[in-house]
Amino acid sequence: MSILYYTLNNSVFSNFAFYSTASVVKMMGLSALTSLKRMSKDVFANPEDLSLAKNKSAVVVLNDPDVERVRRNHLNDIENIVPFVLVGLMYIGTNPDRDIALWHFRIFFISRVLHTLTYQLALPQPSRFITCAIGYLTTLSMAGRVLLTVRP
Repeated sequence: MSILYYTLNNSVFSNFAFYSTASVVKMMGLSALTSLKRMSKDVFANPEDLSLAKNKSAVVVLNDPDVERVRRNHLNDIENIVPFVLVGLMYIGTNPDRDIALWHFRIFFISRVLHTLTYQLALPQPSRFITCAIGYLTTLSMAGRVLLTVRP
């Protein structure tokens, strides 16, 4: 009989489902924050969006520093959360220890929340680097387990 890893009855999968979904929702929040920042500053990237501007003499702006900070943070989330989700799905298939897997998922999520805070509050380096590196290393740890488990 085969083991069903990808079911909510498997605590590793259910924990992963929670933390990966929470990470994706956090990433989506940055998309909304970008829109809010654009609206609050009357900074729009497309001519058709100028109709939303409070100031009717607004022009297309592609380099507002506040909007760009949120966009760069969002891009960094995409670059880190997508690999976490993909590698995490493979990681679950290795049948990892429940507690070790849970800590991988928690550490990754917390690192991404802290990364966003350090980015948006413009805290001094190396705070943003450290928070990003922790999440990155967490994903690499899971990837290493996958590669060592399934190597031909």
